[in-house]
Amino acid sequence: MKLNSKAKKIFAGALAAVMIAGMTACAGQEADTAAASYLTKEDITVNETIENSEDGGHAIETSGEEAEYSNIGVTKTGEADGDEADFYGENSAIFATESGTLTIKDSLIETNGTHANAVFSYGEGTTVNISDSVIETQGNCSGGVMTTGGGTMNASNLTINTSGNSSAAIRSDRGGGTVNVTNGYYKTTGTGSPVVYSTADITVSDAYMESTASQGIVVEGKNSVTLNNDTLVADNNTKNGDKSDYYQAVMIYQSMSGDAAEGTSSFTANGGSITNKNGDIFFVNNTATEISLSGVEITNEDAEGNFLRAEAAGWGNEGSNGGHVNLNASGQVIDGNIIVDDVSTLNMYLKDKSVFTGAINTDGQKGDVYVEIEDGSSWTLTADSYVSGLTVGEGSAIDLNGHKLYVDGKEYTEGSASEGTAFDITAAASSGSGSGTGAPDGAMGGNAPDGNPPAKPDGEAGRQGGPGGNPPSGDPPAKPGSNN
Repeated sequence: MKLNSKAKKIFAGALAAVMIAGMTACAGQEADTAAASYLTKEDITVNETIENSEDGGHAIETSGEEAEYSNIGVTKTGEADGDEADFYGENSAIFATESGTLTIKDSLIETNGTHANAVFSYGEGTTVNISDSVIETQGNCSGGVMTTGGGTMNASNLTINTSGNSSAAIRSDRGGGTVNVTNGYYKTTGTGSPVVYSTADITVSDAYMESTASQGIVVEGKNSVTLNNDTLVADNNTKNGDKSDYYQAVMIYQSMSGDAAEGTSSFTANGGSITNKNGDIFFVNNTATEISLSGVEITNEDAEGNFLRAEAAGWGNEGSNGGHVNLNASGQVIDGNIIVDDVSTLNMYLKDKSVFTGAINTDGQKGDVYVEIEDGSSWTLTADSYVSGLTVGEGSAIDLNGHKLYVDGKEYTEGSASEGTAFDITAAASSGSGSGTGAPDGAMGGNAPDGNPPAKPDGEAGRQGGPGGNPPSGDPPAKPGSNN
């Protein structure tokens, strides 16, 4: 373990522990009955304070060794360039690297600077374990817990509040890694600041998550997010750029910036709830993805919003940059319309007594859509719908509800059996994701193989100023989520 030379330590002594006051983390939560159980600053007893104000510096750094802290208060200010901070951990308050293992318990971490992430795990073999702690970040591009380069982050019972733009509470960047989050309260209020921004494999269980300006969840490239019995409330009402006209709770895409490998991503939700206040529930573009839903209570408070939109936007090569989706529903209620444009693909599987109430492509057949309804599941139409293929047995699985269903241009007869064939979403996506050299609007092209980070440069970071990068001024980038 090494402390930066400019770090100041103030030892109050075990008998004179300082109770840190100031925040009521749960004020204004959406009638969340478990609010009182979330940690606040007042719950943290600080016996040691560590401060750092150096541009690019750390208050605590662990490199290739094991270190453990408890009941500490960490304060970080200072600035950093985008790539050095977002890829390699520069300017983070707490930093672990070189296969080190860092454990933080019962602590308070606060940052106020541009690109000042709170807790950072970088590199394969590196592990950060943090529990029963409170994190607050105020500057732009300053995440709560951050993982890159194949690192591991294990977080339990945290309260994280971020207020800057492009500042996800649970965040990853180039090279990804593994992130496991259990329990706690995670809230973002800045533009382009989803609760979770994934270029890694991220699992969140039994947690409360809320975004007040951004998507709740963003998955980029060949990566994943799994939610287990979580409460997610998303109010995406501001834009971080002009790539898309839509708002949504969950966005799955490929930016072509090089921060995430190309391939099939996944979003899985088991139990819990998703509440969307503006726009669509899901938006998929310029990538292929597996969406799996099982027993999730999904509410869209926007009467004009859709359940799923698979559609081209400003990422990838125009004309072949749609969304390609396998939607797997098991014991799931789906309520809302689905839009699949002419460069997109959807296979929807209704299983284990799933119920879909809504319409698909009400304006006519566009992209390739296949629907498969297992015995015991059902679809009730709310408007005329158009699909390319359908598999359903004889009986009452489809209730036309006074509307018409067209399958490959032919009107379906209620109660009749039909047999169709699913589409290969991987092949569809590979033809549309682009080579990486055609990144839109001058953003950095090319994807690092398998999503690995490049060798750390000796000079200045090279990805500045483009729509896919971080402007030299430290202003938030144009990607829809928190990182680049």
